[in-house]
Amino acid sequence: MTKTLAILAFAATTLMAGTALADDDDCYVPMADWQPRAEVAKLAEENGWTVRRIKIDDGCYEIRGQDAEGRRIEVKVHPATLAVLEVEYEDDDHPLYERDRTHRSDD
Repeated sequence: MTKTLAILAFAATTLMAGTALADDDDCYVPMADWQPRAEVAKLAEENGWTVRRIKIDDGCYEIRGQDAEGRRIEVKVHPATLAVLEVEYEDDDHPLYERDRTHRSDD
């Protein structure tokens, strides 16, 4: 009986850990199902964003640039549906492009 309870407890813990890992913001989509990069750029244009860079991060598209008000943004986009998953704005305490600023020659 104790052995059975131990096995059930282990199985439940393993299943919960797997669910927790699947809940993060990473995009797990086969490359064959991805929208082209040009469609990501079109999405940015439709939202009034100026694109500085489009890259892949954690399996998602990531747009770096500026919004219509000139604020620096980072936007995480689902590669198959082009749904906007997250938008981060630069603020005074945590600038998004701190590393980029230290390497730019025009500052």
